Amino acid sequence: MMHPDGRGDADPAHRAAVAEARAEREARLRDPMSWLTLVGLHWLAPGWQRFGASPDNALVLRAADGEVPPIAGELEVVDGRVLVHPRPGASLAVDGEPVADGLELLDDEADAPTILALASLRLVLIRRGGRPALRVRDTAAPVLSSFRGLEYFDVNPRWRVTAGLVRAAPGATIGVPDVLGDVKDAPTPGHLEFTVDGQTQRLAALEADDGQLWLVFGDATNRHETYGGGRFLVTGAVQPDDTVEVDFNLAYNPPCAFSPFATCPLPPPGNQLTVRVEAGERVWAAPHPTFG
Repeated sequence: MMHPDGRGDADPAHRAAVAEARAEREARLRDPMSWLTLVGLHWLAPGWQRFGASPDNALVLRAADGEVPPIAGELEVVDGRVLVHPRPGASLAVDGEPVADGLELLDDEADAPTILALASLRLVLIRRGGRPALRVRDTAAPVLSSFRGLEYFDVNPRWRVTAGLVRAAPGATIGVPDVLGDVKDAPTPGHLEFTVDGQTQRLAALEADDGQLWLVFGDATNRHETYGGGRFLVTGAVQPDDTVEVDFNLAYNPPCAFSPFATCPLPPPGNQLTVRVEAGERVWAAPHPTFG
């Protein structure tokens, strides 16, 4: 393994593993429900809100296939609940079945969120900072057919490092800001320490699956070569001696790099590296037309 101080040799197996991970990442982005197809975000107010293609609606929805009715229905927000009241003939469906009047929407934190289908649109309730909103994807978005993949830095074993986890006290949390201006306290197992060019770097870590850690970080390539709001990275599993493999070649863009309607976390305080991390995904600059 090569470290940022130059030790070690390139590993063909490592390059192949990174290439496989990138191919899987691009395959997920080609899914009709990926971040590429996120075309709208409508914040909901208490009371009733009409939705459909008419410009007189509180929630104006348009689809690439142009088949959204002028008035598809109304959303009722009451006591924190969001109920849907479809208009007759609007062809509003859930799991292929017509929507019953007064159906309560389950948000994206539920095990099985409610996905409303309206023409090529897919509507999902989200809550951010305690506020409900309707997230809109368009499964017919032209960006899907025009997507030709992502751009990356060359795989560089220099950025495959072994870090040490400095554990936080049990129950510790850190404040994670997001693009909406909200700050959410998230559990942290501690911070990672590793060396770049002979200098110790630190990144606060968040929890991930299977004993891995999730990093939300920025570096000196942001805004020009990489996405301005930083990037994400899932580490290897934490080992019994608290060492962790951190492969910046697997750093990837947050959803906000693909749509202005995502609600991404930003690097927590202290997670802005001053070094240039020339590894992982570069900025994605393709245009993103909006319909929903």
